[in-house]
Amino acid sequence: MNLSNLTPAPGSVKTRKRVGRGTGSGLGGTSTRGHKGAKSRSGYSKKVGFEGGQMPIQRRLPKFGFKSLDKVVFKPINLETLESLAQSASLTKVGLDDLRKHGFIGKTDKVKILGKGALTTKLDVEANAFSKSAEEAITALGGTVVKL
Repeated sequence: MNLSNLTPAPGSVKTRKRVGRGTGSGLGGTSTRGHKGAKSRSGYSKKVGFEGGQMPIQRRLPKFGFKSLDKVVFKPINLETLESLAQSASLTKVGLDDLRKHGFIGKTDKVKILGKGALTTKLDVEANAFSKSAEEAITALGGTVVKL
């Protein structure tokens, strides 16, 4: 075997269908497009969602739903998360910057502190919102709650 007799594996290469090259080729005349109609013409393209004239699905189905532009979405952070963060980073004050720095929240997230888990250390916590149970748990240990 050498470079002069290399060939692709049999059946791996298929020749392209040469359409519109005369009647003798068997693919002349209508060039596999059938007779007449929009699909036989050059430049044809159907509209997106066109279903052959029947009522399209986006018009058959009713409109529904509403998205409020004023909705405030909070990222929930539990007390157990604050506890683990305070112990690992040895913090006494936890704010949005600390949560952002340790990857708990994104750049524009608003935070709500929830009461799952237990606190054992006194913490000063800054957040956008607090649940009642979280607020009580933080203040019970002598910590402070600052709503931003």
